Amino acid sequence: MRSKDRIAYFYDGDVGNVYFGPNHPMKPHRLCMTHHLVLSYDLHKKMEIYRPHKAYPTELAQFHSTEYVEFLHRITPNTQHLFANEMARYNLGEDCPVFDNLFEFCQIYAGGTIDAARRLNNQLCDIAINWAGGLHHAKKCEASGFCYINDLVLGILELLKYHARVLYIDIDVHHGDGVEEAFYFTDRYVPFLWYRVMTVSFHKYGNKFFPGTGDVKEIGEREGKYYAINVPLKDGIDDTSFTRLFKTIIAKVVETYSPGAIVLQCGADSLAGDRLGCFNLSIDGHAECVRFVKKFNLPLLVTGGGGYTKENVARCWTVETGVLLDTELPNEIPDNEYIKYFAPDHSLKIPGGNLENLNSKSYLNAIKVQVMESLRSIQISPSVQMHEVPPDFYIPDFDEDEQNPDGRMDQHTLDKQIQRDDEYYEGDNDNDNDYMNTD
Repeated sequence: MRSKDRIAYFYDGDVGNVYFGPNHPMKPHRLCMTHHLVLSYDLHKKMEIYRPHKAYPTELAQFHSTEYVEFLHRITPNTQHLFANEMARYNLGEDCPVFDNLFEFCQIYAGGTIDAARRLNNQLCDIAINWAGGLHHAKKCEASGFCYINDLVLGILELLKYHARVLYIDIDVHHGDGVEEAFYFTDRYVPFLWYRVMTVSFHKYGNKFFPGTGDVKEIGEREGKYYAINVPLKDGIDDTSFTRLFKTIIAKVVETYSPGAIVLQCGADSLAGDRLGCFNLSIDGHAECVRFVKKFNLPLLVTGGGGYTKENVARCWTVETGVLLDTELPNEIPDNEYIKYFAPDHSLKIPGGNLENLNSKSYLNAIKVQVMESLRSIQISPSVQMHEVPPDFYIPDFDEDEQNPDGRMDQHTLDKQIQRDDEYYEGDNDNDNDYMNTD
């Protein structure tokens, strides 16, 4: 048991200042709100705070196709009309619009997750947090579900340089399809990694709910069989049902798979009252999952994800920052730049919802039985390989100096390490004007 966890926290104010456009449910401004709430509770004094580097195109291309990365790099709102074929090929448009500073936005949130993995690898921290990350729908060659670059896959690839096996856990209301797909086969997208990554996703499934994948029967294919676990849920699941199932499955997964590190995607759209969600989870219920994973005392990379009622997103990720710091937070929110968003009661916690819970005990038990059966099958997989870290020649090391020798001492690089006692990111602007605020 570690005496006290060392927490690294990654944040760049620029990531919250992009605007997806009017009526788009994704509001990156929620990240500014989260950060200010974390500051208002003085949690920054208990962590090491870092501004992430902007991931280079070469780093992004460790998973994504070079052509896709290059297109994201050069496309702008003013030129997109010239590239109709490419826009369609890369699934850019309505759900995944092209907006000002799109590529920089991707560089920052992906850089945060990559940096988080590297600090864990070098044993410079025990837990690393990047609330801007967790964009789990992005595919190798296309955007999807408001996600452009899959920072989670990039972070997992980084962790695999030091860990024989990495466990990915996803509690977003939407299936973590992009991460699952990256590791679903032995030879698709990321070769030779089939037994080194296990993905576990708890999500709403059915009635054409996005992305339409994630049935319990989807368990991986070929040599990757049994290394994908899906827990499909119906509308209205509550804290008691969700956390009981979560703890039972995750405890068995960790016992069976014995991961060296865990990546936890904490999408907040599984909270009650989310604009795009349909669950009844309270913040306490959601945070209980984080608390449970933390107790395994394994290197832990924590990201954000979905979440479209932005004041509740900020509440949730602040509470979970407190959980990771073993710090109980007062329910009355301290004064901060965004205090008006938490009116009228200015309380930190939100209760569960009152949607009808369509998840019967028999349904949830059937799901649990099928998952446990898959886990029993994994125990007959080759055991020798499970205890060795294979050569990482197929996961290229990255030399930042070689990529941009003329720019490695720019202001952004000099600012990488943020002074945790006096860095308050004053002056963040709400780019989502009140008349557009339909949260």
